[in-house]
Amino acid sequence: MKQRSIERELSHRLIVLSLGAVLITALLLLFFFHRSFERQVRSDMAISAESMEGALQAGAAPESLATADLRITLIGTDGTVLYDSWLPDGALEKYENHLDRPEVAKALASGSGFDQRRSDTTGQNFTYYALALTDGRVLRLAHYTASTEAIYNAMLPMIGVILIVVAVTSLWLSAAMSGKIVQPLQGIAENVDALTEQTVPYSELIPFAQVLQEDHRLRAEMEKQRAEFTANVSHELKTPLTSISGYAELLENGIAKPEDMADFGRKIHKEATRMIGLVADILELSDLDAKKEASGCDMLPLDLSALARDAAQDLALNARNRYITIKKNLSPAPVVGDSKLLFDLCINLLDNGIRYNRPGGWVCISTGQQNGVGYVQVSDNGIGIPAESQSRVFERFYRVDKSRSKATGGTGLGLAIVKHIAALHGANISLQSEVGNGTVILITFPSAPPIDSGKAPAL
Repeated sequence: MKQRSIERELSHRLIVLSLGAVLITALLLLFFFHRSFERQVRSDMAISAESMEGALQAGAAPESLATADLRITLIGTDGTVLYDSWLPDGALEKYENHLDRPEVAKALASGSGFDQRRSDTTGQNFTYYALALTDGRVLRLAHYTASTEAIYNAMLPMIGVILIVVAVTSLWLSAAMSGKIVQPLQGIAENVDALTEQTVPYSELIPFAQVLQEDHRLRAEMEKQRAEFTANVSHELKTPLTSISGYAELLENGIAKPEDMADFGRKIHKEATRMIGLVADILELSDLDAKKEASGCDMLPLDLSALARDAAQDLALNARNRYITIKKNLSPAPVVGDSKLLFDLCINLLDNGIRYNRPGGWVCISTGQQNGVGYVQVSDNGIGIPAESQSRVFERFYRVDKSRSKATGGTGLGLAIVKHIAALHGANISLQSEVGNGTVILITFPSAPPIDSGKAPAL
């Protein structure tokens, strides 16, 4: 789609508006001028007719009343033309009966009549005024409208000049006005980071500036996160791939000793497993981001306690291998959510508690209702999280102890996945931790309808 300039669009609209206003004004002026002129002509002709009526009643001859500007016609009671100031007497016989003339018919009916038309006799445009006399005859005056047309013709060039002047003026004014209007917007866009309510030129633009600032901030933050995520992904994938490549090269070139081959194989398998887990977590995060953008999750009423129990069973072997005990304190916890995502949430919470613990430690998963809303809580007696790191543990690839995380096979994405799943469900996360004493993560969900105990959530 071709981009348009706001300034140019605004300028065009102002020009069209100005020209339209001038054109409408010109048409209105012509209309009112015509009406005013028409009323004036009619009034003048009426006065002239009344004056001539008095003269005729006093015995004056019709020809004595003739003027250069007015055509005088005297019509008999039967419609016969008795006198016409513009034609010789001999030509009167050729005149048609005038009873059907609109102005004559109106005069006979109401005392006076008015009409405008082209004369059948002369072929010229006339304004007619007829006055019924006391003796039954009709006195008709005709005013040649060439003078009116001449006035219109004289006005048209003037109107044309006015339109041209207004058009040129509109071009200049619209360019100046549109520039004045657009300039503050451009200033806001160019200095969005330094904007304050005091520096915004117009109060009406403050909401716009605030929205623009927030959008700019979010874009910058997203770009920063994208760059960091890309860099972290590259680094995290490069490390196991380098290790796998190194061991494979030793095996390929026959450098490895026979007694080391099994160990090399275990290390390759370990790094490959770590990379598979990393890719799986990255894909899950990508899927969560897509669901957030589309607001698409299969939200159904379910019981968190069943998902927590299944998650504990799935990680039981992993916990035993690390000499960690999984405890359960499960009560019904009705929520509305996506069963698969909430199962992954429980898995990641438990896995985090297992990985960052000590042999002989424990991890406890609890579910229930608190103040009428469902919750899931995972606590442990592990190594704990320093106070300065607690606000960042839910960031992607953030590790409190990088060496320990890699040793345990962690990807640094587990709690980030938890955060995204919680956000999709409108849940709140709280964390309490003390170095050396363990960590408690509590996730509280919005209120939900009671769960039918006869139905188990599908995974």
